[in-house]
Amino acid sequence: MNVSSSYVREDVRAFLMSMEGRANGLIPGDDLPLARAAFSQMLAQSDTQLNTLATIREFSCAGPTGPLRLRLYHAHTDSKGREEGPVILYFHGGGFMLGDLDSYDSLCSEIAVQTNLPLVAVDYPLAPEHPFPAAPNACAAAAYWVAQQHPELAEAIGAPLSGLILMGDSAGGNLAIVTAQALSARPAMLPVAMQVPVYPLTGPIGDHESYRAFRSGHFLTREAMFRFHSAYAAPMDDPRHYPILHTGAQMPPTLLVTAALDPLRDSGREYGTKLAGTGTPLQTLEIAGMIHGFMTLRKAIPSAQKDLEIILQTMTQMLERYS
Repeated sequence: MNVSSSYVREDVRAFLMSMEGRANGLIPGDDLPLARAAFSQMLAQSDTQLNTLATIREFSCAGPTGPLRLRLYHAHTDSKGREEGPVILYFHGGGFMLGDLDSYDSLCSEIAVQTNLPLVAVDYPLAPEHPFPAAPNACAAAAYWVAQQHPELAEAIGAPLSGLILMGDSAGGNLAIVTAQALSARPAMLPVAMQVPVYPLTGPIGDHESYRAFRSGHFLTREAMFRFHSAYAAPMDDPRHYPILHTGAQMPPTLLVTAALDPLRDSGREYGTKLAGTGTPLQTLEIAGMIHGFMTLRKAIPSAQKDLEIILQTMTQMLERYS
């Protein structure tokens, strides 16, 4: 079947029609604070409400451009005596240019509830004020800090940590992979138990069929990607920008998620093919009829909630298999 005529879900179609003729919040203009506020407002209107959690607490650690804000989401009031387990580090999307802890509150709280695991969201520095490699350096710094099980963090979690799950969507999916690669070269005090990149950018996309088919009219547009790429200002030959260039061998167990109607779909597929060739334990999920960004559009696209649940259930099954 021709990729341009692929199946589109009815709620996805309705959402895309509602976005026609108006800014979609993904194309930052010259007024960057206004663009970031518009992006956050769009997610607030399009995503579900924040879950009630026992613990939502902020921490900070040293980063390459100054202190990094971290936010812990935990579903338990009293975790004393719980068995040790992994912690999720979550890196938000937004093209390395948009997004923050607040705009991802709902998604991060949902992941913490569904997985029954503590989650630490990372507020990495954004371009253009902080171009490449500020974001990957910051994400690595946060991972090393969490792996040290700082006393305040350990007390808030209430149980020993056994490993790190590096998870993120879009630009954050890229950063999850890049952070896993950094920790494979210089291991942290905890192992990387899994990486979970969701609709990630992994390499150049200009020749991909999915880019040609879905670069307009499918939420994430060519114009937005151009702005993000220009602001991030990363060299084309650096694996910390395009992790598919990384020459390392086997990576940690990987759950790789793509969306069928996403211009970045083939970037994820290409990375999955490379991982399979190295013998990395790999599970792939391609979400049919779905667009880029669906995890933070669950109110606007109700069927995305079930997709998120499937992703998290698969992640839990993989953890049990490879722990």
